[in-house]
Amino acid sequence: MDVAEQAGLRYQWTIPGKRPMNILQTIGNGCALLDYNNDGNLDILLVGPKPALYRGDGHGHFTDVTHQTGLDTLSGHFLGCAVGDYDNDGFDDIYLTAYRSGLLLHNEHGHGFRNVTQEAGMKPQPWGTSAAFVDVDGDGKLDLYIGDYVQFGPNTQPQLCGYARRLTACGPDKYQPERGVLYHNLGRGRFQDVTHAWGFDKVSGKALGVAASPPDSTGQVGLAIANDQLAGDLIRSRGGASQNLGVASGMAYKPDGKAYAGMGIDWGDYDNDGKLDLVVGTYQNQAKYVFHNLGASFIAQNTARLGMISSAAYVTFGIKWLDYDNDGWLDLMLADGHVEDNIADLPTMSISPLGNVYRQPVVLYHNERGQTFTDQTARLDRAAQRPIVGRGLAIGDYDNDGKMDALVVDSEGKPLLLHNVTPHAGHWLLINLIGTKCNRDGYGAIVIVEAAGRKLMRFCHADGSYMSSSDKRVHLGLGSAKKVERLQIHWPDGHVDSYHNVPVDRILHIAEGAKTLRT
Repeated sequence: MDVAEQAGLRYQWTIPGKRPMNILQTIGNGCALLDYNNDGNLDILLVGPKPALYRGDGHGHFTDVTHQTGLDTLSGHFLGCAVGDYDNDGFDDIYLTAYRSGLLLHNEHGHGFRNVTQEAGMKPQPWGTSAAFVDVDGDGKLDLYIGDYVQFGPNTQPQLCGYARRLTACGPDKYQPERGVLYHNLGRGRFQDVTHAWGFDKVSGKALGVAASPPDSTGQVGLAIANDQLAGDLIRSRGGASQNLGVASGMAYKPDGKAYAGMGIDWGDYDNDGKLDLVVGTYQNQAKYVFHNLGASFIAQNTARLGMISSAAYVTFGIKWLDYDNDGWLDLMLADGHVEDNIADLPTMSISPLGNVYRQPVVLYHNERGQTFTDQTARLDRAAQRPIVGRGLAIGDYDNDGKMDALVVDSEGKPLLLHNVTPHAGHWLLINLIGTKCNRDGYGAIVIVEAAGRKLMRFCHADGSYMSSSDKRVHLGLGSAKKVERLQIHWPDGHVDSYHNVPVDRILHIAEGAKTLRT
Protein backbone atom coordinates (compact mmCIF):
# COMPACT_ATOMS: atom_id res chain seq x y z
CA MET A 1 0.00 0.00 0.00
CA ASP A 2 1.17 3.55 -0.77
CA VAL A 3 2.02 5.34 2.49
CA ALA A 4 4.15 8.22 1.15
CA GLU A 5 1.86 10.96 2.46
CA GLN A 6 1.49 9.63 6.00
CA ALA A 7 5.19 8.72 6.10
CA GLY A 8 6.10 12.39 5.70
CA LEU A 9 7.38 12.52 2.13
CA ARG A 10 6.60 16.00 0.80
CA TYR A 11 8.08 16.09 -2.68
CA GLN A 12 6.83 16.80 -6.17
CA TRP A 13 8.51 16.18 -9.51
CA THR A 14 7.60 18.53 -12.36
CA ILE A 15 8.89 18.72 -15.92
CA PRO A 16 9.54 22.30 -17.02
CA GLY A 17 9.51 23.49 -20.62
CA LYS A 18 7.22 23.41 -23.60
CA ARG A 19 4.92 20.59 -24.64
CA PRO A 20 5.17 18.22 -26.38
CA MET A 21 8.33 17.23 -24.56
CA ASN A 22 11.69 16.46 -26.14
CA ILE A 23 13.91 13.50 -25.28
CA LEU A 24 15.69 15.35 -22.47
CA GLN A 25 12.45 16.25 -20.75
CA THR A 26 11.27 12.63 -20.82
CA ILE A 27 14.31 11.09 -19.06
CA GLY A 28 12.90 11.21 -15.53
CA ASN A 29 14.66 10.74 -12.20
CA GLY A 30 15.90 8.17 -9.71
CA CYS A 31 15.72 7.61 -5.98
CA ALA A 32 17.51 5.72 -3.22
CA LEU A 33 16.90 3.78 -0.03
CA LEU A 34 20.07 4.13 2.07
CA ASP A 35 21.22 4.43 5.68
CA TYR A 36 23.25 7.64 5.53
CA ASN A 37 23.75 8.01 9.29
CA ASN A 38 24.28 4.33 10.23
CA ASP A 39 21.43 4.18 12.72
CA GLY A 40 20.12 0.93 11.23
CA ASN A 41 17.11 2.59 9.62
CA LEU A 42 16.71 3.27 5.92
CA ASP A 43 16.52 6.86 4.74
CA ILE A 44 15.15 8.17 1.43
CA LEU A 45 16.89 10.21 -1.25
CA LEU A 46 14.74 11.74 -3.98
CA VAL A 47 16.69 13.07 -6.96
CA GLY A 48 15.62 16.12 -8.94
CA PRO A 49 16.83 19.65 -9.68
CA LYS A 50 16.60 20.10 -5.92
CA PRO A 51 17.48 16.76 -4.25
CA ALA A 52 15.74 15.91 -0.99
CA LEU A 53 16.85 13.63 1.85
CA TYR A 54 14.48 12.18 4.44
CA ARG A 55 15.72 10.48 7.63
CA GLY A 56 13.82 7.33 8.56
CA ASP A 57 13.02 6.32 12.13
CA GLY A 58 12.57 2.61 11.35
CA HIS A 59 8.87 2.79 12.22
CA GLY A 60 7.55 4.21 8.98
CA HIS A 61 8.05 7.95 9.45
CA PHE A 62 10.53 10.17 7.62
CA THR A 63 11.83 13.64 8.49
CA ASP A 64 13.13 16.08 5.88
CA VAL A 65 16.84 16.63 6.61
CA THR A 66 17.77 18.18 3.27
CA HIS A 67 18.84 21.45 4.90
CA GLN A 68 20.62 19.85 7.87
CA THR A 69 22.73 17.69 5.53
CA GLY A 70 23.61 20.49 3.11
CA LEU A 71 21.81 19.04 0.10
CA ASP A 72 19.71 22.21 -0.21
CA THR A 73 22.83 24.03 -1.44
CA LEU A 74 23.00 21.86 -4.57
CA SER A 75 21.48 22.84 -7.88
CA GLY A 76 21.73 21.28 -11.29
CA HIS A 77 19.97 19.02 -13.77
CA PHE A 78 20.30 16.00 -11.48
CA LEU A 79 18.83 12.74 -12.71
CA GLY A 80 19.91 9.64 -10.79
CA CYS A 81 22.17 8.36 -8.06
CA ALA A 82 24.60 5.69 -6.93
CA VAL A 83 25.38 4.95 -3.28
CA GLY A 84 28.61 3.47 -1.91
CA ASP A 85 31.30 3.95 0.73
CA TYR A 86 34.16 4.82 -1.61
CA ASP A 87 36.65 5.70 1.16
CA ASN A 88 35.74 2.81 3.51
CA ASP A 89 35.10 5.10 6.46
CA GLY A 90 31.86 3.33 7.36
CA PHE A 91 29.49 5.92 5.89
CA ASP A 92 27.92 5.65 2.46
CA ASP A 93 28.65 8.40 -0.03
CA ILE A 94 26.50 9.50 -2.99
CA TYR A 95 27.13 10.19 -6.64
CA LEU A 96 24.44 12.23 -8.39
CA THR A 97 24.23 11.67 -12.13
CA ALA A 98 23.20 14.67 -14.18
CA TYR A 99 22.82 16.27 -17.57
CA ARG A 100 26.05 18.21 -18.20
CA SER A 101 27.11 17.78 -14.61
CA GLY A 102 27.52 15.07 -11.95
CA LEU A 103 28.51 15.39 -8.29
CA LEU A 104 30.42 13.19 -5.86
CA LEU A 105 29.14 13.85 -2.34
CA HIS A 106 31.23 12.72 0.61
CA ASN A 107 29.33 11.65 3.70
CA GLU A 108 30.66 13.57 6.68
CA HIS A 109 30.13 10.77 9.21
CA GLY A 110 26.36 11.00 9.02
CA HIS A 111 26.18 14.74 9.70
CA GLY A 112 25.90 15.94 6.12
CA PHE A 113 27.40 15.77 2.65
CA ARG A 114 30.28 17.69 1.08
CA ASN A 115 30.74 18.19 -2.66
CA VAL A 116 34.17 16.70 -3.44
CA THR A 117 33.76 16.29 -7.20
CA GLN A 118 36.59 18.57 -8.24
CA GLU A 119 39.11 17.41 -5.67
CA ALA A 120 38.28 13.79 -6.52
CA GLY A 121 39.29 14.44 -10.13
CA MET A 122 35.88 13.86 -11.67
CA LYS A 123 34.55 15.82 -14.63
CA PRO A 124 31.01 16.75 -15.65
CA GLN A 125 29.27 14.14 -17.77
CA PRO A 126 27.49 15.06 -21.01
CA TRP A 127 24.34 13.18 -20.01
CA GLY A 128 24.85 10.86 -17.04
CA THR A 129 22.05 8.34 -16.42
CA SER A 130 22.53 5.27 -14.22
CA ALA A 131 25.72 4.68 -12.26
CA ALA A 132 27.20 1.93 -10.09
CA PHE A 133 29.88 1.70 -7.43
CA VAL A 134 31.82 -1.52 -8.06
CA ASP A 135 35.31 -2.75 -7.17
CA VAL A 136 36.52 -3.52 -10.68
CA ASP A 137 40.13 -4.40 -9.84
CA GLY A 138 39.58 -6.12 -6.49
CA ASP A 139 41.75 -3.74 -4.48
CA GLY A 140 39.14 -3.25 -1.76
CA LYS A 141 38.09 0.22 -2.95
CA LEU A 142 34.92 1.00 -4.87
CA ASP A 143 35.35 2.37 -8.36
CA LEU A 144 32.54 4.21 -10.16
CA TYR A 145 30.98 3.54 -13.55
CA ILE A 146 28.71 6.24 -14.98
CA GLY A 147 26.49 5.50 -17.97
CA ASP A 148 25.85 8.25 -20.53
CA TYR A 149 22.98 8.56 -22.99
CA VAL A 150 22.93 10.59 -26.25
CA GLN A 151 24.39 13.77 -27.72
CA PHE A 152 21.70 16.37 -27.21
CA GLY A 153 21.52 20.08 -26.50
CA PRO A 154 19.27 23.09 -27.07
CA ASN A 155 20.60 23.51 -30.61
CA THR A 156 20.53 19.84 -31.57
CA GLN A 157 18.23 19.02 -34.46
CA PRO A 158 15.69 17.60 -34.45
CA GLN A 159 14.26 18.62 -31.10
CA LEU A 160 10.93 17.01 -31.96
CA CYS A 161 9.84 14.54 -34.62
CA GLY A 162 6.73 14.46 -36.77
CA TYR A 163 4.31 11.59 -36.54
CA ALA A 164 0.90 11.54 -38.26
CA ARG A 165 1.08 15.34 -38.69
CA ARG A 166 1.84 15.81 -35.02
CA LEU A 167 5.07 16.61 -33.22
CA THR A 168 6.31 14.41 -30.40
CA ALA A 169 9.56 13.38 -28.69
CA CYS A 170 12.13 11.82 -31.02
CA GLY A 171 13.49 8.38 -30.33
CA PRO A 172 17.17 7.78 -29.48
CA ASP A 173 17.87 6.65 -33.05
CA LYS A 174 17.83 10.32 -34.09
CA TYR A 175 20.91 11.13 -31.99
CA GLN A 176 24.51 10.03 -31.73
CA PRO A 177 25.49 7.97 -28.68
CA GLU A 178 27.40 9.13 -25.66
CA ARG A 179 29.49 6.47 -23.93
CA GLY A 180 30.01 5.96 -20.22
CA VAL A 181 33.09 6.50 -18.10
CA LEU A 182 34.91 4.38 -15.51
CA TYR A 183 36.66 6.11 -12.63
CA HIS A 184 39.28 4.06 -10.78
CA ASN A 185 39.47 4.71 -7.06
CA LEU A 186 43.08 5.62 -6.25
CA GLY A 187 42.42 6.06 -2.53
CA ARG A 188 42.68 9.19 -0.42
CA GLY A 189 39.66 10.66 -2.16
CA ARG A 190 41.10 10.61 -5.68
CA PHE A 191 39.77 8.96 -8.84
CA GLN A 192 41.32 8.46 -12.28
CA ASP A 193 39.51 8.09 -15.59
CA VAL A 194 40.57 4.65 -16.88
CA THR A 195 37.79 4.22 -19.43
CA HIS A 196 40.13 3.81 -22.39
CA ALA A 197 43.06 2.27 -20.52
CA TRP A 198 40.88 -0.53 -19.14
CA GLY A 199 38.81 -1.10 -22.28
CA PHE A 200 35.54 0.30 -21.00
CA ASP A 201 35.23 2.55 -24.04
CA LYS A 202 34.32 -0.50 -26.15
CA VAL A 203 30.61 -0.15 -25.42
CA SER A 204 27.62 0.64 -27.59
CA GLY A 205 26.56 3.84 -25.83
CA LYS A 206 23.10 5.26 -25.10
CA ALA A 207 23.17 3.63 -21.65
CA LEU A 208 20.10 3.84 -19.44
CA GLY A 209 20.64 0.95 -17.00
CA VAL A 210 23.80 -0.28 -15.24
CA ALA A 211 24.15 -3.31 -12.94
CA ALA A 212 27.28 -5.10 -11.64
CA SER A 213 27.51 -8.81 -10.84
CA PRO A 214 29.91 -10.44 -8.34
CA PRO A 215 33.38 -11.72 -9.28
CA ASP A 216 33.27 -15.10 -11.05
CA SER A 217 35.61 -18.04 -10.44
CA THR A 218 38.40 -16.17 -12.25
CA GLY A 219 37.90 -13.03 -10.17
CA GLN A 220 36.35 -11.08 -13.04
CA VAL A 221 33.55 -8.63 -12.25
CA GLY A 222 30.64 -8.37 -14.67
CA LEU A 223 29.10 -5.04 -15.61
CA ALA A 224 25.85 -5.26 -17.57
CA ILE A 225 24.68 -2.17 -19.44
CA ALA A 226 21.21 -1.73 -20.95
CA ASN A 227 21.40 0.53 -23.99
CA ASP A 228 18.51 2.23 -25.76
CA GLN A 229 18.10 0.60 -29.21
CA LEU A 230 21.75 -0.44 -29.34
CA ALA A 231 23.38 -3.76 -28.44
CA GLY A 232 23.54 -4.48 -24.72
CA ASP A 233 26.99 -4.68 -23.12
CA LEU A 234 28.42 -7.23 -20.68
CA ILE A 235 31.93 -6.26 -19.66
CA ARG A 236 33.99 -8.84 -17.80
CA SER A 237 36.96 -7.19 -16.16
CA ARG A 238 39.72 -7.71 -13.65
CA GLY A 239 41.33 -4.35 -13.46
CA GLY A 240 42.99 -3.38 -16.71
CA ALA A 241 42.07 -6.58 -18.56
CA SER A 242 38.49 -6.46 -19.85
CA GLN A 243 36.29 -7.93 -22.58
CA ASN A 244 32.87 -6.92 -23.84
CA LEU A 245 31.02 -10.23 -23.99
CA GLY A 246 27.60 -8.78 -24.75
CA VAL A 247 27.29 -10.39 -28.17
CA ALA A 248 29.15 -13.61 -27.32
CA SER A 249 27.09 -14.15 -24.15
CA GLY A 250 23.76 -13.78 -25.90
CA MET A 251 22.48 -10.78 -23.92
CA ALA A 252 23.22 -8.07 -26.51
CA TYR A 253 20.24 -8.69 -28.77
CA LYS A 254 16.75 -10.10 -28.94
CA PRO A 255 16.41 -13.66 -30.28
CA ASP A 256 15.76 -12.22 -33.76
CA GLY A 257 19.17 -10.52 -33.74
CA LYS A 258 17.81 -7.00 -33.34
CA ALA A 259 18.60 -4.52 -30.57
CA TYR A 260 16.08 -3.87 -27.84
CA ALA A 261 15.30 -0.54 -26.19
CA GLY A 262 17.11 -1.32 -22.94
CA MET A 263 16.12 0.78 -19.92
CA GLY A 264 16.17 -0.58 -16.36
CA ILE A 265 18.24 -3.67 -15.57
CA ASP A 266 18.85 -6.01 -12.62
CA TRP A 267 20.65 -9.23 -11.66
CA GLY A 268 19.00 -12.01 -9.65
CA ASP A 269 18.77 -15.81 -9.45
CA TYR A 270 15.06 -16.16 -10.22
CA ASP A 271 15.08 -19.97 -10.61
CA ASN A 272 17.41 -20.74 -7.68
CA ASP A 273 19.90 -22.69 -9.77
CA GLY A 274 22.86 -20.84 -8.26
CA LYS A 275 23.48 -18.64 -11.33
CA LEU A 276 22.56 -14.98 -11.66
CA ASP A 277 20.07 -14.09 -14.38
CA LEU A 278 19.51 -10.67 -15.91
CA VAL A 279 16.22 -8.84 -16.46
CA VAL A 280 15.91 -5.83 -18.77
CA GLY A 281 13.01 -3.37 -19.09
CA THR A 282 12.09 -2.19 -22.58
CA TYR A 283 9.73 0.00 -24.58
CA GLN A 284 5.99 -0.36 -25.13
CA ASN A 285 4.91 -3.26 -27.37
CA GLN A 286 8.34 -4.84 -26.85
CA ALA A 287 8.85 -7.97 -24.82
CA LYS A 288 10.79 -7.49 -21.60
CA TYR A 289 13.60 -10.01 -21.39
CA VAL A 290 14.94 -12.30 -18.71
CA PHE A 291 18.35 -13.49 -19.86
CA HIS A 292 18.58 -16.92 -18.25
CA ASN A 293 22.13 -17.77 -17.19
CA LEU A 294 23.29 -21.08 -18.64
CA GLY A 295 26.79 -20.75 -17.22
CA ALA A 296 28.85 -19.80 -20.26
CA SER A 297 26.04 -17.90 -22.00
CA PHE A 298 22.52 -16.52 -21.65
CA ILE A 299 19.31 -17.42 -23.41
CA ALA A 300 16.68 -14.72 -23.82
CA GLN A 301 13.41 -15.62 -22.12
CA ASN A 302 10.47 -13.53 -23.31
CA THR A 303 8.66 -12.41 -20.15
CA ALA A 304 5.31 -13.07 -21.84
CA ARG A 305 6.28 -16.73 -22.15
CA LEU A 306 7.10 -16.70 -18.45
CA GLY A 307 3.56 -15.57 -17.71
CA MET A 308 4.24 -11.84 -17.52
CA ILE A 309 1.97 -11.11 -20.48
CA SER A 310 0.96 -7.59 -19.46
CA SER A 311 4.58 -6.41 -19.20
CA ALA A 312 4.90 -5.89 -22.96
CA ALA A 313 2.11 -3.31 -22.90
CA TYR A 314 4.13 -0.73 -21.01
CA VAL A 315 7.29 1.38 -21.19
CA THR A 316 9.34 -0.10 -18.34
CA PHE A 317 12.08 1.94 -16.68
CA GLY A 318 12.44 0.86 -13.04
CA ILE A 319 12.77 -2.90 -12.62
CA LYS A 320 13.88 -4.96 -9.60
CA TRP A 321 13.93 -8.52 -8.38
CA LEU A 322 12.55 -8.90 -4.83
CA ASP A 323 11.04 -11.66 -2.73
CA TYR A 324 8.00 -9.79 -1.46
CA ASP A 325 6.34 -12.75 0.29
CA ASN A 326 9.52 -14.37 1.64
CA ASP A 327 8.86 -17.71 -0.04
CA GLY A 328 12.45 -18.00 -1.28
CA TRP A 329 11.69 -17.15 -4.92
CA LEU A 330 12.50 -13.76 -6.47
CA ASP A 331 9.46 -11.86 -7.68
CA LEU A 332 9.59 -8.88 -10.05
CA MET A 333 8.38 -5.27 -9.84
CA LEU A 334 8.19 -2.84 -12.77
CA ALA A 335 7.79 0.96 -12.76
CA ASP A 336 6.20 2.06 -16.04
CA GLY A 337 5.49 5.32 -17.84
CA HIS A 338 5.50 6.52 -21.43
CA VAL A 339 8.02 8.98 -22.88
CA GLU A 340 5.59 10.77 -25.19
CA ASP A 341 3.34 13.04 -23.17
CA ASN A 342 0.92 13.31 -26.11
CA ILE A 343 0.86 9.57 -26.87
CA ALA A 344 -2.94 9.51 -26.48
CA ASP A 345 -3.22 11.80 -29.52
CA LEU A 346 -1.01 9.66 -31.73
CA PRO A 347 -2.49 6.86 -33.85
CA THR A 348 -0.01 4.21 -32.73
CA MET A 349 -0.98 0.64 -32.00
CA SER A 350 -0.84 -0.47 -28.38
CA ILE A 351 -1.41 -3.89 -26.87
CA SER A 352 -2.20 -2.26 -23.53
CA PRO A 353 -5.77 -2.75 -22.30
CA LEU A 354 -5.62 0.95 -21.42
CA GLY A 355 -4.72 1.94 -24.99
CA ASN A 356 -2.13 4.63 -25.66
CA VAL A 357 -1.56 6.23 -22.26
CA TYR A 358 1.18 8.45 -20.85
CA ARG A 359 0.62 7.44 -17.24
CA GLN A 360 1.03 3.73 -16.62
CA PRO A 361 0.83 1.43 -13.57
CA VAL A 362 3.40 -0.15 -11.30
CA VAL A 363 3.24 -3.89 -12.01
CA LEU A 364 4.03 -6.76 -9.62
CA TYR A 365 4.62 -10.38 -10.62
CA HIS A 366 4.84 -13.39 -8.30
CA ASN A 367 7.41 -16.08 -9.03
CA GLU A 368 5.85 -19.53 -9.21
CA ARG A 369 8.86 -21.66 -8.22
CA GLY A 370 11.05 -20.43 -11.07
CA GLN A 371 8.78 -21.77 -13.81
CA THR A 372 6.35 -18.96 -14.49
CA PHE A 373 5.07 -15.70 -13.00
CA THR A 374 1.56 -14.54 -12.12
CA ASP A 375 0.32 -10.95 -12.18
CA GLN A 376 -0.34 -9.74 -8.63
CA THR A 377 -0.80 -6.05 -9.45
CA ALA A 378 -4.42 -6.21 -8.29
CA ARG A 379 -3.13 -6.95 -4.78
CA LEU A 380 -1.68 -3.45 -4.58
CA ASP A 381 -3.98 -0.95 -2.90
CA ARG A 382 -5.85 1.64 -4.95
CA ALA A 383 -3.32 4.40 -4.32
CA ALA A 384 -0.46 2.13 -5.41
CA GLN A 385 -2.34 1.23 -8.59
CA ARG A 386 -2.77 4.84 -9.73
CA PRO A 387 -1.18 5.44 -13.14
CA ILE A 388 2.08 7.37 -12.98
CA VAL A 389 4.94 8.48 -15.20
CA GLY A 390 7.11 5.79 -13.64
CA ARG A 391 10.89 6.04 -13.75
CA GLY A 392 13.15 5.25 -10.75
CA LEU A 393 12.47 2.25 -8.48
CA ALA A 394 14.33 1.19 -5.33
CA ILE A 395 13.54 -1.65 -2.93
CA GLY A 396 14.37 -2.09 0.74
CA ASP A 397 12.96 -2.86 4.18
CA TYR A 398 12.38 0.62 5.59
CA ASP A 399 10.58 -0.56 8.75
CA ASN A 400 12.87 -3.55 9.45
CA ASP A 401 10.03 -6.07 9.59
CA GLY A 402 11.68 -8.51 7.19
CA LYS A 403 9.44 -7.69 4.22
CA MET A 404 10.78 -5.71 1.28
CA ASP A 405 9.12 -2.37 0.52
CA ALA A 406 9.46 -0.20 -2.59
CA LEU A 407 10.06 3.45 -3.49
CA VAL A 408 8.90 4.66 -6.91
CA VAL A 409 9.41 7.90 -8.86
CA ASP A 410 6.48 9.58 -10.62
CA SER A 411 8.12 12.07 -12.99
CA GLU A 412 5.04 14.28 -12.95
CA GLY A 413 3.83 13.70 -9.44
CA LYS A 414 4.71 12.59 -5.94
CA PRO A 415 6.79 9.58 -4.88
CA LEU A 416 5.14 6.28 -4.07
CA LEU A 417 6.28 4.53 -0.91
CA LEU A 418 4.84 1.04 -1.11
CA HIS A 419 4.65 -0.61 2.31
CA ASN A 420 4.70 -4.41 2.14
CA VAL A 421 1.75 -5.76 4.12
CA THR A 422 1.73 -9.25 2.58
CA PRO A 423 -0.11 -11.59 4.98
CA HIS A 424 1.35 -14.94 5.98
CA ALA A 425 4.80 -14.12 4.59
CA GLY A 426 7.57 -16.64 5.18
CA HIS A 427 10.55 -16.51 7.49
CA TRP A 428 13.50 -14.31 6.57
CA LEU A 429 16.99 -12.99 7.16
CA LEU A 430 18.31 -9.50 6.43
CA ILE A 431 22.10 -9.35 6.41
CA ASN A 432 24.19 -6.21 6.71
CA LEU A 433 27.68 -7.07 5.45
CA ILE A 434 30.76 -5.18 6.62
CA GLY A 435 33.88 -5.69 4.58
CA THR A 436 37.23 -5.43 6.35
CA LYS A 437 39.65 -6.45 3.60
CA CYS A 438 37.25 -6.03 0.70
CA ASN A 439 35.16 -2.89 0.21
CA ARG A 440 33.34 -1.81 3.38
CA ASP A 441 29.86 -2.22 1.86
CA GLY A 442 30.59 -5.81 0.89
CA TYR A 443 29.39 -5.12 -2.66
CA GLY A 444 29.92 -8.24 -4.73
CA ALA A 445 29.76 -10.66 -1.79
CA ILE A 446 27.69 -13.79 -2.40
CA VAL A 447 25.46 -15.15 0.36
CA ILE A 448 24.45 -18.81 0.28
CA VAL A 449 22.00 -20.33 2.74
CA GLU A 450 20.94 -23.94 3.21
CA ALA A 451 17.59 -24.26 4.94
CA ALA A 452 14.81 -26.86 4.95
CA GLY A 453 16.42 -28.81 2.13
CA ARG A 454 16.91 -25.80 -0.15
CA LYS A 455 19.97 -23.82 -1.18
CA LEU A 456 19.51 -20.13 -1.98
CA MET A 457 22.04 -17.70 -3.41
CA ARG A 458 21.77 -13.91 -3.21
CA PHE A 459 24.42 -11.21 -3.48
CA CYS A 460 25.22 -7.82 -1.99
CA HIS A 461 24.52 -4.86 -4.25
CA ALA A 462 22.61 -1.59 -4.31
CA ASP A 463 22.69 -0.82 -8.03
CA GLY A 464 20.42 -1.93 -10.85
CA SER A 465 16.91 -0.75 -11.76
CA TYR A 466 16.89 2.72 -13.35
CA MET A 467 18.99 5.62 -12.03
CA SER A 468 18.33 4.39 -8.48
CA SER A 469 19.96 2.68 -5.50
CA SER A 470 18.37 0.09 -3.23
CA ASP A 471 18.87 -1.26 0.29
CA LYS A 472 22.35 -2.81 0.27
CA ARG A 473 21.43 -5.36 2.93
CA VAL A 474 21.04 -8.88 1.58
CA HIS A 475 17.48 -10.10 1.97
CA LEU A 476 16.60 -13.80 2.00
CA GLY A 477 13.07 -15.11 2.11
CA LEU A 478 13.13 -18.55 3.73
CA GLY A 479 9.56 -19.80 3.41
CA SER A 480 8.69 -22.28 6.15
CA ALA A 481 12.30 -22.81 7.29
CA LYS A 482 12.60 -22.18 11.04
CA LYS A 483 16.38 -22.09 11.02
CA VAL A 484 19.29 -21.90 8.58
CA GLU A 485 21.45 -24.99 8.80
CA ARG A 486 24.35 -23.31 7.03
CA LEU A 487 25.13 -19.74 6.05
CA GLN A 488 28.13 -18.89 3.88
CA ILE A 489 29.50 -15.49 2.90
CA HIS A 490 31.77 -15.54 -0.15
CA TRP A 491 33.50 -12.18 0.06
CA PRO A 492 34.74 -10.60 -3.20
CA ASP A 493 38.37 -10.89 -2.05
CA GLY A 494 38.01 -14.70 -1.94
CA HIS A 495 37.55 -15.10 1.82
CA VAL A 496 34.69 -17.38 2.92
CA ASP A 497 32.94 -17.24 6.28
CA SER A 498 30.65 -20.08 7.39
CA TYR A 499 28.06 -20.23 10.16
CA HIS A 500 25.75 -23.02 11.28
CA ASN A 501 22.31 -23.27 12.88
CA VAL A 502 21.46 -19.61 12.36
CA PRO A 503 18.12 -18.44 13.81
CA VAL A 504 15.72 -16.71 11.42
CA ASP A 505 13.50 -13.61 11.40
CA ARG A 506 16.22 -11.17 12.37
CA ILE A 507 18.74 -8.67 11.05
CA LEU A 508 22.34 -9.85 11.18
CA HIS A 509 25.45 -7.69 11.05
CA ILE A 510 28.35 -9.75 9.69
CA ALA A 511 31.87 -8.37 9.50
CA GLU A 512 34.30 -10.13 7.20
CA GLY A 513 36.20 -12.74 9.22
CA ALA A 514 33.88 -12.60 12.23
CA LYS A 515 33.67 -15.88 14.17
CA THR A 516 30.25 -15.16 15.64
CA LEU A 517 27.11 -13.44 14.39
CA ARG A 518 25.80 -10.14 15.73
CA THR A 519 22.16 -9.04 15.64
